[in-house]
Amino acid sequence: MEVLRPQIVTIDGRNYRKNPIQEKSYQHEEDEEDFYQDSMEGADEPCDAYEVEQTAQGFRATVSAPSLLYKHIVGKRGDTKKKIEMETKTSITIPKPGQDGEIVITGHHRNGVISARTRIDVLLDTFRRKQPFTHFLSFFLNEAEVQEGFLKFQEKVLEKCSKDRGVDSSVFQNPKKLHLTIGMLVLLSEQEVQQTREMLQRCKEEFINDIAGGKPLQVEMAGIEYMNDDPGMVDVLYAKVHMKDGSNRLQELVDRVLERFQASGLIVKEWNSVKLHATVMNTLFRKDPNAEGRYNLYTADGKYIFKERESFDGRNILKV
Repeated sequence: MEVLRPQIVTIDGRNYRKNPIQEKSYQHEEDEEDFYQDSMEGADEPCDAYEVEQTAQGFRATVSAPSLLYKHIVGKRGDTKKKIEMETKTSITIPKPGQDGEIVITGHHRNGVISARTRIDVLLDTFRRKQPFTHFLSFFLNEAEVQEGFLKFQEKVLEKCSKDRGVDSSVFQNPKKLHLTIGMLVLLSEQEVQQTREMLQRCKEEFINDIAGGKPLQVEMAGIEYMNDDPGMVDVLYAKVHMKDGSNRLQELVDRVLERFQASGLIVKEWNSVKLHATVMNTLFRKDPNAEGRYNLYTADGKYIFKERESFDGRNILKV
């Protein structure tokens, strides 16, 4: 059961269990309606951060969003859109499904337009968080020497620990995909992919080159550690990575990249610092060799999935 090996969150040096909540599966439209009813309190506060244009007819604001999320603003039979319009005394124009464009909000009162914009932003943010990850930022660690060392590690584990519960070849990382993850992304349009490219390029120009001194960062992978708090029920085993010169430059670099992407909204802010690790064994790989993180997720049609994972006993691996 997942409740026996929850995610561990560290706050002010203390570890807390983040217990998953088993949710029922609902039809997506009903979820939207319930969410709108329960979560719009406090969403009417005027926000000066929004650009509102004054027109001959009143006021106008626009919202850029991937077309995949339009249906969450429309709601079942258009009820969500109608409710926002009625309560904020505005008119909302949404591009047709499959068409890219902007959501346009118009109204006679500036505060009404801002209120509608705030509510739409809350809905977009909520349903974006429910989408499965599409991309991740990382450093590749698939140099030939690293792959060779990893394969020796895998061979030794299977030779000495294959009789331990849950330990088999299916949970090992593909040696060609060894990497250091910086953060997970949900990119729902080509525009967002391009925005990510441009942001990475700006990071490179503004601080990555300075931190790295214009040279490759020399790191070593030494030692292994597990993600949860019970070595007898491990889901993720990772290799620890250190700078060869003993400096903190790699950590500084990835933390600044994470901070930049969190500020842009492309990465949801869950951590203030990147936990540098190279996954070598992951129980998600049993069913999906391409799995990357998040195992409690929502399907494209909004249904909640609680994915049961079969852990492995990592005590002998750690000992050997």
